[in-house]
Amino acid sequence: MRHDDELEPTFTRAGEATTARHTRIPELPMLPETAYRIIHDESMLDGNARLNLATFVTTWMDEHGDRLYHDAFDKNMIDKDEYPATAAIEEYCWRILAGLWNAPDPDDAIGTSTIGSSEACMLGGLALKRRWQHARRAAGKSTETPNLIMSSAVQVCWEKFCNFFDIEMRFIDTSDEHPLMDGTGLEDVVDENTIGVVVIMGVTYTGSYEPVTKVAAKLDEIQAATGLDIPIHVDGASGAMVAPFLQPDLEWDFRVERVQSINTSGHKYGLVYPGVGWVVWRNTAALPEDLVFRVSYLGGSMPTFAINFSRPGAQVLLQYYRFLRLGRLGYTAIQQASQDVAVFLSGEIGKLDAYELLTDGTDIPVFAWRQTPGHTDKWTLYHLAERLRIKGWLVPAYPLSGGQSDQTVMRIVCRNGLSHDLAEDLLRDIREETEFLDGLDAPMPHEGLVQAFHH
Repeated sequence: MRHDDELEPTFTRAGEATTARHTRIPELPMLPETAYRIIHDESMLDGNARLNLATFVTTWMDEHGDRLYHDAFDKNMIDKDEYPATAAIEEYCWRILAGLWNAPDPDDAIGTSTIGSSEACMLGGLALKRRWQHARRAAGKSTETPNLIMSSAVQVCWEKFCNFFDIEMRFIDTSDEHPLMDGTGLEDVVDENTIGVVVIMGVTYTGSYEPVTKVAAKLDEIQAATGLDIPIHVDGASGAMVAPFLQPDLEWDFRVERVQSINTSGHKYGLVYPGVGWVVWRNTAALPEDLVFRVSYLGGSMPTFAINFSRPGAQVLLQYYRFLRLGRLGYTAIQQASQDVAVFLSGEIGKLDAYELLTDGTDIPVFAWRQTPGHTDKWTLYHLAERLRIKGWLVPAYPLSGGQSDQTVMRIVCRNGLSHDLAEDLLRDIREETEFLDGLDAPMPHEGLVQAFHH
């Protein structure tokens, strides 16, 4: 005989017919249909991920990827003894990346998957710190005051890294003259306590590549003058999965001798659902052995280096699926399509009198623009962002970093799934909302406008 609750229509059962939020665990169980409906309906208030042009994170995979995800959602990546095939596939993936990034000897490279680029950055930074510590101790010198050099435009994970691991953070501030860290001023901030320099392939603020070869050349000059041999870590959260396909001749990776490690996000332009990241070192010597733990599986030994312990293994399988499914040609086609949309949108937005482009999407498929100086005092880009949000689009407005922090910009991230048709719809809405704002007789109010986007 069926329970009475099972006979009640949808939306009339206990739980569905009330508005109470479950901030404490309920005393009694409820039907799975009821629990599902409560959560499903509440989450409808989230935005449409496909229209979120602030995020770099993949919001779509094909049905075979979805199926593979479902098949593997219970796999724990850290349990290499229980899931040796998944462990082996993890190694296949980072070896593929070592090849894409031109490791001098792919057989001597070493890498690992992570929960995302933030963890990958921290592992790369930890390796820099430990190598510096070993060298200092061998020379009989103090290891108490390490510092790390980076642009003021770095992602916040680097601030976390320096905070968590007691490292002095030394910024090279961006400026109108030097909007990217290009080596200028490095000689003023590096010293014997510098563990490395972080160079960004795909600055989140604007989508530009920092010039790795120029930074490396400046470090060569510094070494010639001072004897300081300072390594580079490349934060390729986005660009390391774009440059090998769209700019294959650009030297930014292990072809640059000072580059010791590179990270990327599999769940950004690696085209995998969140969350998975990767970090690869140019050779085993670049990763201090005392940071690596050895885990036995299949009678052998698997090295592991991670901050997180238990984490999903499914995304690692999805990354391998993407590599096999797409190959070099497929990745090139997808990244090129995203870049074509970015260049189309930036070109059209740049034609509007109200705006001035900072970048055009020809590095990673990301571009930023600002309001033309002197255009109006009646509205700002924050108002445009609010107007677009009403129509469903999430296009962030935010200040730049360093010496440009007085400038507000907007940015669009073009990902797989932002079709040319959708881009035309977005462009229509930007034109309409710009025309509306330009037609105002009085300034828009600023009350309630907040920066909702953080790097």
